[in-house]
Amino acid sequence: MNLKPYKLSVLAVSLISPAALIHTTAEVETMPAAASSPVARMSAERGDCVSIDSTIAAIYDVISGEAGEERDWDRMRSLFHPSARLISVSKNAEGEFTARSLTPDEYIVNASPFFAKEAFFERELSRKVEKFGHIAHVFSTYEAVQTPDGEPIDRGINSMQLFYDENRWWVMTIYWDRETEEHPLPEQYLE
Repeated sequence: MNLKPYKLSVLAVSLISPAALIHTTAEVETMPAAASSPVARMSAERGDCVSIDSTIAAIYDVISGEAGEERDWDRMRSLFHPSARLISVSKNAEGEFTARSLTPDEYIVNASPFFAKEAFFERELSRKVEKFGHIAHVFSTYEAVQTPDGEPIDRGINSMQLFYDENRWWVMTIYWDRETEEHPLPEQYLE
């Protein structure tokens, strides 16, 4: 078998028994309380996470800005649950599609050099929300521009999973894919 290392890792993870992934009540109670961190309190004080709408608006606002404009990374961190992930889909040099998973801090490290040189504004075009109990799934169609009223340079869909802890909404994942000629945005996600 000639599997690439990352494919082997995925295979190994899929072989873990589901029972091994279950936390006992005692284990969960000893996990750190995310809502008590100063960064999380900052988000609550701003009203960023009081609703799904305010959370999504804050996500787009915090990454948008002029070239060299320092983004408010503490604000961004405050939107995300401590176990959150940002996952991008892209095509590698061999033409294979891959998914790259980052923590919010890894995203900040990777995005900062780009934002230092390039203006980038991302705005929402459309949204579809499915909600049950304390969870929500949001398909947020976006476009990226280089000026607030500029022509789109990129479009795609942010698939976001949110968690409500009875006090605020937390971003658990943002998983995105860009529009291409082979994969145009479906009309249903532009309405």
